[in-house]
Amino acid sequence: MKRYVFALKYVCILIAMPLVAGTTRIYVDNYAGTTIYVVDPATNKVVQVIEGIEEPQSSHFSTDGTRVYISNGADNVLEVVDRKTGKHLKRIPLSGYPNDLAVTNDGKRVLVCIRSLPGVLDIIDTTTLEKVKSIPVKSGLHDIFLTRDGKYAVADREEGKTVTVFDLQNDQVAWEVSFDSMVMPVTVESGLDGSGRRIFLQLRGMNGFAVVDFATHKEVARIKLPDQPSGFGNCGGVPSHGIAITPDGNTLWVNSCPANSVFVYSLSDLHLVGHVALPELKLTGISPIGAAPNWITFTPDSRRAYITNRALRSVSAVDTEKMKLLAVIPVGESPDRISTLALP
Repeated sequence: MKRYVFALKYVCILIAMPLVAGTTRIYVDNYAGTTIYVVDPATNKVVQVIEGIEEPQSSHFSTDGTRVYISNGADNVLEVVDRKTGKHLKRIPLSGYPNDLAVTNDGKRVLVCIRSLPGVLDIIDTTTLEKVKSIPVKSGLHDIFLTRDGKYAVADREEGKTVTVFDLQNDQVAWEVSFDSMVMPVTVESGLDGSGRRIFLQLRGMNGFAVVDFATHKEVARIKLPDQPSGFGNCGGVPSHGIAITPDGNTLWVNSCPANSVFVYSLSDLHLVGHVALPELKLTGISPIGAAPNWITFTPDSRRAYITNRALRSVSAVDTEKMKLLAVIPVGESPDRISTLALP
């Protein structure tokens, strides 16, 4: 498989070069490598490569945009990197193997999901750059997302088949919801006041997503993605991985491995409004190789979506209004989580 993936490096082409208002950067964590690629969405070209971090898991940013915080899965540390120069400033020891991370709205703390047992949520003080607390849970934490008001963090415990909601004012577990399957990526819809409204999450083995009501703490729906298009496999039992809400709060985007597409739903009523086919690698004598879409991020104006193509060493840039593929951007080995920095 690897030699087929490598071949795509030479066939990826720039389909279009959309202009995006403001100064924004897209950070791509190359999970099977030692780099984070930084893309300028105004040109859809890589403009910086942060090196020397083996198995980068997730990248997020200080509120002033001067630092990048990166969870390092090889060394179980939080890397602090100067955003402009890429210089490594500090390595902060963590409680175990890290996955996703988030920065609180006030910029004062970094929250790091610890996947290894016993699972905890590590809290890093961004002034002292030291770990100041760990909130224990019953199994490893995978992904994390904050409500817009900053009061709660929602994390999934994949092996624990549970979504855990943390009260960030008291630094404790507020409530949990259990499922009948491993919980995959999560995202959170916030109301007009910034409070949590609904949690959207993916489940192992399900080509679709589940919905949890934030107020009642109960699962209220499961939405199966369309059966067509199809034919690209189920990515090792994880047919749907990657789910995100546009910054304007209008649509929910959900990846599908069997369809080699991202499906788009109206957030108000969860009505399917369309899908975007993702790139594939066509080689003589074998079936086309799909992108294995993995994570999603958006530009702040909601006009562009960026999706990591984990099997094809690339990122797809998508026009969200026209639901059209704009560019395929070559990046590093096995691109995984992806995030957006809006520079001040």
